[in-house]
Amino acid sequence: MDLTELQERAVRIHDLYDELNRRERGRVWARNEFMLGFMGDVGDLAKLVMAEDGAREAPGGRAALEHELADCLWSVLILAYRYEVDLEGAFRRTMTELDEAIGARLPRCP
Repeated sequence: MDLTELQERAVRIHDLYDELNRRERGRVWARNEFMLGFMGDVGDLAKLVMAEDGAREAPGGRAALEHELADCLWSVLILAYRYEVDLEGAFRRTMTELDEAIGARLPRCP
């Protein structure tokens, strides 16, 4: 799957969540609520990374780590969608900027 396919799949799940939230809660999440959800996912991911490195106990092992990484990716894709960010273009630009900035600080090899 490329990034466009991943985002399309993420948006389908987003739309299902909207439908479920309308039925169960009478409203959908606002854009800022997706960010708050992402923050919760990042916290869960931090705990699982610590567990993977032996610093704490966490249920679920490697499968839970993989799941949480996928949840975080979903959140990033949806935040880009909701804020109308061309994530692929932004990623390419940012990586070019970082490549140039880091490359400028490293000694050149002959």
